[in-house]
Amino acid sequence: MYEKTFPNKRFKHTAKFLQQHISKDHSILDLGVQNPFSDVMKNIGYSVTNTKGEDLDFDTSTITNSDADVVTAFEIFEHLLSPLTVLKSIKADKLVASVPLRLWFSPAYRSKTDKWDRHFHEFEDWQFDWLLEKAGWRIVARDKWTNPVKKLGIRPILRWFTPRYYIVYAERI
Repeated sequence: MYEKTFPNKRFKHTAKFLQQHISKDHSILDLGVQNPFSDVMKNIGYSVTNTKGEDLDFDTSTITNSDADVVTAFEIFEHLLSPLTVLKSIKADKLVASVPLRLWFSPAYRSKTDKWDRHFHEFEDWQFDWLLEKAGWRIVARDKWTNPVKKLGIRPILRWFTPRYYIVYAERI
């Protein structure tokens, strides 16, 4: 299924977490355009639709018009200037979202070739929890995992021990 899909570890953790908390009879709106992980969700039996590539900081109409039971947002909120607006616009009662965690030993991610592929926010877990709380969500479950890289150096070694990804299952209060 996702064993041959890059990035393998992140996809395995995310799929396992999703399956633990969301039934396959729920419909899902996945924030962001169709991507390799949307395909993973479909391949393991979920009914998934995606947003259309609109700038969610300015246009949440796809979210507000959705009748999906669950919204997923995997590594999306760090790209938004105002994730609070998006979180408040969700009509579904369930949310599964992951974000990359801020690493004290590494600067925020910024692509040198793609003007949209950059992180406006890199959260600490408590910051993301607070954002969800302010937007009217209650966290039911959470998990973190590391993202080691096969390189030499101090930062690559630290990546073996420092969590990089944070995922939550939350329900509307």
